[in-house]
Amino acid sequence: MALANAIKDTASLADFLQILRLRKALIILILALVVITAAAVTAFLPRWYLATTKVRVEKPEGEVKLFQAQSSNSYDPYFLQDQFKIMQSEKILYPVIERLGLGAKLAADMGSPVPLPPAVAYRRLLDKMLRLESQRSSSLIEINVYAQAPQLAADIANEIARTYSTDRIALATSEQREGLAHLRQELNKQEEIVRLQRDYVEKVRKDLNISGVDLNARYSDMEIESLRQMQNTLLALRVDTIGRKTKWELFKSIATENRIGLVNSELIPDQNIQNLLQAYLMSDQKVTQLKGRLGEAHPELVSSIEARGKIKEQLDAQLAGYERSLEIAYKEAQARVAELERQLDQAKIGQILSARERMRPFEEAAQKLEDETRLFTTLKLTLRQREIDFQVPKKTIEILNTAEAPRFPSRPNWLLNLTFAFLFGGVFSVGVAVMLEYFDTSFRNVADVETRLRLPVLGVIPFARDPMGKQGDDPAELEPYRVLHTNLNLALKPGQPHAVVIFSAGPGEGKSTTLHRVAALMGAGSERVILIDSDLRRPTQHRLAGRPKEPGLSELLLGQKTIDEVVQKNISPGLDFIPSGSATNFTLSLIYGNRLRDVIATLRGRYDKIVFDSPPIIGVSDASVLVSSVDAAVLLIQHRRNPQSMVLRAQQIVEGLKTPLIGVVLNQVPANAGGDYGYYTSNYAYYSDGSGGKSRRSERSARRAAAAAEGDRLVLREPDRKE
Repeated sequence: MALANAIKDTASLADFLQILRLRKALIILILALVVITAAAVTAFLPRWYLATTKVRVEKPEGEVKLFQAQSSNSYDPYFLQDQFKIMQSEKILYPVIERLGLGAKLAADMGSPVPLPPAVAYRRLLDKMLRLESQRSSSLIEINVYAQAPQLAADIANEIARTYSTDRIALATSEQREGLAHLRQELNKQEEIVRLQRDYVEKVRKDLNISGVDLNARYSDMEIESLRQMQNTLLALRVDTIGRKTKWELFKSIATENRIGLVNSELIPDQNIQNLLQAYLMSDQKVTQLKGRLGEAHPELVSSIEARGKIKEQLDAQLAGYERSLEIAYKEAQARVAELERQLDQAKIGQILSARERMRPFEEAAQKLEDETRLFTTLKLTLRQREIDFQVPKKTIEILNTAEAPRFPSRPNWLLNLTFAFLFGGVFSVGVAVMLEYFDTSFRNVADVETRLRLPVLGVIPFARDPMGKQGDDPAELEPYRVLHTNLNLALKPGQPHAVVIFSAGPGEGKSTTLHRVAALMGAGSERVILIDSDLRRPTQHRLAGRPKEPGLSELLLGQKTIDEVVQKNISPGLDFIPSGSATNFTLSLIYGNRLRDVIATLRGRYDKIVFDSPPIIGVSDASVLVSSVDAAVLLIQHRRNPQSMVLRAQQIVEGLKTPLIGVVLNQVPANAGGDYGYYTSNYAYYSDGSGGKSRRSERSARRAAAAAEGDRLVLREPDRKE
């Protein structure tokens, strides 16, 4: 964590770019996987085709009135929201499902042989297929339908538009239809009253034998004129009563949940109701917006739903009160008619004793016939006017186009999906690279190694996919191993043979290949060198040398073979080799420690360098026995492979064995590793021919130059070792 914090504290743009260079392969791999996965998923997603039809919807202005200027419609977002809900309601979509047989068609798309129930088809149509859109400040509504069959998408869009248009027109004319039907009933009743009254007048005429009397005659008598005025007033009150009764009964017949749609300044002029409606619509809009962003249990959404419910209760109460006021107004008018009739009857009684008492029944009957006839004429004219109003076209909705079957699918969108996958993959891969770098606790550069381990770096071996695959004479390839050879000689005491082991903390770090190439360079440099493969569990040197595995070290330590019998001479110039052997279940335990020391003592008289290939020191006991038997040890660390704690543990084990740990070798360092690795690897190419030829400096001159340079470096780093 200390290293991670250090990285975080010193991070810069250059560090970030360096991380991208180091993790370039990982970033490209993750990005490619994300893009390929997105492309594969997109390729297997079902194809959805989009069909669109547009309708223009206007808010109705109430009853159409002839010979009056009509006010222009204005944009009302609350009205459009209501139309969205109506288009998505069961009243519109259930008939569409039934007419088009969507239950069977949608079941076929889902691979089910059983048709979907209407409720399931409705939910799928609403959730997966139907999308309604409207531009701001516009009365146009786009009906977008997605379906897996192009023609089905067009059929559904057109059918929804037709069904909604029919329902909209029916709703706009339903109130007028009910009013016309009621007026016709009243007209028929009044016609029957006029017919009966005419028959009664004729009967009275016959009874009084006054067939020559003019029914239209007017008397100048003040009392008769007063009665006539009262009759006219009574007629007007009766007409008003019929109108109030009709309005009350029509309002009463409308369901409570449908009354909100009637609230406007003409039908219900109550300002309180108008204000409550606006508050309810604003609250409903807020709930709709919150549902899209918040969960159902969110306090703000719950509070908004409760507030909307309270406003709805107040609005329903106001509408119920308005219904009660209509009833009271009707009963009040009815009471006026009854009172006027009573007063008229009393006035008529006063006229019975007059001189014209004999004509009174006839006059009254004739006057009543005239009143009823006038009422009949008034109702007839009103009905005719309403019928003419009903014939005026209602332009509250218009279907602007017919949806056609699309030629190409609209979903999935390849460009959008791949663009999103590329962006997401890029961000994700860079994030993974940064996180790996953040949590990477391995050694990052040469200075970090020397600071933490307090050991000099003897060599930096560049990355190679096949370290043993190129055994040519190119100095640029051999120079890192020459530098390691030179630094190793400088670190050891001159003039005496040495037994050296190269070990690593864990397996697979490349120490066997590195040791093999360094040993070959030692032999080529006129030194007497023997390479011993002491990794008895997983031997490798015999394969690198192309020599047999047995007999070897295990047979030698068991006393089954002598040194001369196990040594393989001149596997390369100046280099002898002892393989691991093939003794079954043999391990280099403490029992064989003294025998190993005796073997080393014998070999000192024959060779300048005795180099051992060791198994990993952590987890394998052989390495500890081997390290305790040699003169010096070299720790090999593969670039960015093991955490620092593991390498430090390996160092502690060697230091506990009292064997000098003379330095560190960094292996498989990439060319773009950055940091101070470049100081050790960038100059190797200096020895290669830029034209691709084989010319180079002599091996002796190169080794001399490298030794001089490395000697200077070791002198400069000597104080670190003393610390």
